[in-house]
Amino acid sequence: MGRALLSQFLTLSTTTVPRFTTSMKCGLNSSKYMKKTTSRFRPICDKLRCFCSVAVSEPAVSEPSSSSVKKRVVSGVQPTGSIHLGNYLGAIKNWIELQNAYDTFFFIVDLHAITLPYDTQQLSKATKETAAIYLACGVDISKASVFVQSHVRAHVELMWLLSSATPIGWLNRMIQFKEKSLKAGDENVGVALLTYPVLMASDILLYQSDYVPVGDDQKQHLELTRELAERVNYLYGGRKWKKLGGRGGAIFKVPEPLIPPAGARVMSLTDGLSKMSKSAPSDQSRINLLDSKDVIKNKIKRCKTDSFAGLEFDNSERPECNNLLSIYQLVTGKTKQETSKECQNMSWGTFKPVLTDALIDHLHPIQARYEEIISDASYLDTVLAEGARKAADIADDTLKNVYQAMGFLR
Repeated sequence: MGRALLSQFLTLSTTTVPRFTTSMKCGLNSSKYMKKTTSRFRPICDKLRCFCSVAVSEPAVSEPSSSSVKKRVVSGVQPTGSIHLGNYLGAIKNWIELQNAYDTFFFIVDLHAITLPYDTQQLSKATKETAAIYLACGVDISKASVFVQSHVRAHVELMWLLSSATPIGWLNRMIQFKEKSLKAGDENVGVALLTYPVLMASDILLYQSDYVPVGDDQKQHLELTRELAERVNYLYGGRKWKKLGGRGGAIFKVPEPLIPPAGARVMSLTDGLSKMSKSAPSDQSRINLLDSKDVIKNKIKRCKTDSFAGLEFDNSERPECNNLLSIYQLVTGKTKQETSKECQNMSWGTFKPVLTDALIDHLHPIQARYEEIISDASYLDTVLAEGARKAADIADDTLKNVYQAMGFLR
């Protein structure tokens, strides 16, 4: 989201929603924000700091009732490489639950896909394939809007406006930029990689999102989004906006992060300490959603294990064991306790065929549905066009308010 932008979620049914709480209030109180940060709004803005401190908690967030206005959730996956099991279990699978309780916007984040060198001949094709996988996995267009990021131009416009209020020091501290720029080399690193978090903030704030499903690799980016929303609200909102003819108050909602109880970080088949990734050199490290039965069987047969007796969760000395058991639990829909009881006395020779069959059984309907959708180009184009239209209606309203609050002649 490979780099999944906003991937990794939670299951919503009759349970409360696990999420992060931060040191900042979600309420948009500009005076409190001013007390925290007034001394930092000085000409040397690169000395500004992000004040979010993240801790896991489980506040009571009930499902919206049918009579209430639904809260909004946004998320997306990049159309780079093949969508794999980590993208699916950590993100897309959970969208099916989210769409039943929330006003959901799921997009293909193609603008993020060009922050590093990419294949221009494959981008369009990969974008359509990613959209088809969304639908094949169960995203329901009667409940969720599915669209391509670049088809809603407000994403880029808002990014530029937000960038004017983003201290360069905030971006320089982003861990992913440091890691990816070091890996790619100076010649392959453009400004877009540095400003990636600002575009991500635009993706979120544009739709006045209430919640954002987020995984470990995107926590820091979402912290920046929250702090940037507070900063823009303070600099341009409230009475300042009202004097310009606006409604006053907060320009942006400050989104809350959501984190899943399981599946947020599916690990590599070749290294239980590394995340399953599109960009990993070896295809053996991941199960792609469209892998054939024989390929899946071969990958599980060759995946890294250990020499301990039995199988168990949560042993820090057995990361591969924990990963494979977690995958089995998620694709079968069993509880952790049920999985542990079933598998605790198994050997790897017994468990691997069981896991292989479970994966094949789970992925086969998705693969069959994908083939139907991808073969009907007109249907897919219609879905994406309608999704972009719905998204643009909301995005344009937000953008209009931002232009007004920032003093532009419109």
